[in-house]
Amino acid sequence: MLGTLDKMAVTLDDNGLAQYSLRVGAQQLPLNTLIGKNLSLNFTGRILCCNCGNRTKKSYAQGHCFVCMQKLASCDMCVMKPETCHYAQGTCREPQWGLEHCFVPHYVYLANTSGIKVGITRHTQLPTRWLDQGATQGMPLFRVNSRYLSGLIEVALAQLIADKTNWQAMLKSDNDPLDLKAEAEILLPQISAKLTELDGSKQFIIEPLNSAITDIRYPVTAYPSKIKSLNFDKDPCVSGTLMGIKGQYLIFDNGVINIRKFTAYEVDVSL
Repeated sequence: MLGTLDKMAVTLDDNGLAQYSLRVGAQQLPLNTLIGKNLSLNFTGRILCCNCGNRTKKSYAQGHCFVCMQKLASCDMCVMKPETCHYAQGTCREPQWGLEHCFVPHYVYLANTSGIKVGITRHTQLPTRWLDQGATQGMPLFRVNSRYLSGLIEVALAQLIADKTNWQAMLKSDNDPLDLKAEAEILLPQISAKLTELDGSKQFIIEPLNSAITDIRYPVTAYPSKIKSLNFDKDPCVSGTLMGIKGQYLIFDNGVINIRKFTAYEVDVSL
């Protein structure tokens, strides 16, 4: 199987188990059944921009060439930091893209990854976002009407809890379960003034949610005691016994690799 990598496709089955497939060009390789078996990914040396398809010596913004990274709104800093949205100033790189992706409903959520964290995502991306982060639990707090607003609420909560995952800790074990509802009852009163301020704006709509906690399991037979990161730029051959998958990481018996980091890298996959 030869083609460029993209982030792994992942769904949550009826038993709460993450089901993964490796995207290789237009093909998909189901991975859950390969746990305990040998898997080899060999980087051909070619990186093909995930937007224009041109060859690039270096990948920018997860799979783009430099030119596309500079011009696409999806590569702008405000995607990572939505509270810096500059659409209202008329400087969005692609205004229509901004309307379609940023001015749509978003969730603000709590998740249990390497511990409790706050995050945001588009309304179509749950539970996918939790799966991509390696969360073992997730619970939406609010549904809001724009990415910008979700970012403002996230910033307020990030003063109290983490807004990033410690990926090394996430890959060493599954966290003990948390009572996310109880955590929310402690956190939300502490940002009530900010929520009241935002909710008073005519451009913002904040819908508090009373959602159930989603529990997630991952196909992992053994977690590594020490994290060794595998990297195609240093060694083009990643091969070993597949011990598990969590987040966007393949866990081998000799190290771990973040597949999303190597989006647009052309690889030859063999069993």
